[in-house]
Amino acid sequence: MKNSKDRLLTTHAGSLVRPASIVVAMRAKEAGESYDEQALAADARQSVAEVVRHQAAAGVDIPSDGEQAKASFFRYLNDRLTGLTPTRLRPGETLPTQVAGKDRRDFAAFYAQYDPLASTMWLPPEVPRTAGPPGGGRAVCDGPVSYKGQALVQADIDNFKAALAGQSFEEAFLPAASPTIIGYGTVNQHYPSDEAYVYALAEAMKTEYQAIVDAGFLLQIDAPEMPAMYDRMLVNSVTIQEYRRYAELCVESTNYALQGIPEDRVRYHICWGSWNGPHTTDIPLRDLVDILLKVHAQAYSVEAANPRHAHEWEVWKDVKLPDGKILIPGVIAHTTNIVEHPELVAMRLKHYASVVGREHVIGGTDCGFSQGWNSARVHPQIQWAKLQALAEGARLASQALWRG
Repeated sequence: MKNSKDRLLTTHAGSLVRPASIVVAMRAKEAGESYDEQALAADARQSVAEVVRHQAAAGVDIPSDGEQAKASFFRYLNDRLTGLTPTRLRPGETLPTQVAGKDRRDFAAFYAQYDPLASTMWLPPEVPRTAGPPGGGRAVCDGPVSYKGQALVQADIDNFKAALAGQSFEEAFLPAASPTIIGYGTVNQHYPSDEAYVYALAEAMKTEYQAIVDAGFLLQIDAPEMPAMYDRMLVNSVTIQEYRRYAELCVESTNYALQGIPEDRVRYHICWGSWNGPHTTDIPLRDLVDILLKVHAQAYSVEAANPRHAHEWEVWKDVKLPDGKILIPGVIAHTTNIVEHPELVAMRLKHYASVVGREHVIGGTDCGFSQGWNSARVHPQIQWAKLQALAEGARLASQALWRG
């Protein structure tokens, strides 16, 4: 994995807003309605090529495929794992993960208005706002889990390689869901314990992880549950120490799935969820950072730009980043359509460089700009403007850090 040897490199968290054709097909698929599978595959290939070109134009050094072919950053595994039976939401229903946390209980009046709007706010105009449910329900694990998605992950790899041909980037990465985020978003009705279920998921996901690395890409493990599950568990008055045991399971199961994969091919992404809400119950990074650093990855992508976490660069004054590791702080927020000023981006990057060293910092985003087909957090015009601001801010910071 490349580091910021003579300038600050830039990347992002992986997911990008899908075009209207994909959103329409995904909506039908998630609702259990008919759709043209071949047309969706063709649209995904074209969209991957387009988002790669946009990333190049924006100045991103380490791009992804934008997860254009995936229903969501973890729900895509309904098609790739045996033992998972998707359920469908009825009109007016919301996902269980949207109503279970303490943040949503403490601010129930806000969420009663926010949740119905969040999944439709930035849908393309071509997508009906009222036809069918806004997204898929939680899959139920009702049988043994194994990996069956070899052809699908190979299609992701082939599409991305084709899109990268002729482009100039430092490296490229493909995201994949962590074992525990799959467990977080599904219902176990087969395995004797949640831990047994998570390790079965980890065993299955080895195939996808290895395929991505064998294809020559960096592997990003998406693990927002590692800090975000705290909000859900607070409903039952979990203590920090009790929660840390869950965080250890997140790390240990991921490390199990990463066996045989070199650390320098892996980056691990955490965030506190992607919705534009209060987040007053987020667990502080300081309470989990030592566990985070146990992940067998070279780079750690951490939400760091939004108002609940922008101050946490100071955590690294007291916590030493291990030798050879890389920090990818989010210096661009996905929770606002305000485009960050490049000088603010540069300031944030210089803060991190001052505490972990400039060569150990790569500029990133808090989270993806669209974790699923129906969860665009900003307008697509805005995501490209934000990535341009990221690249420009990295240039300004590099000038100060290397030539200032």
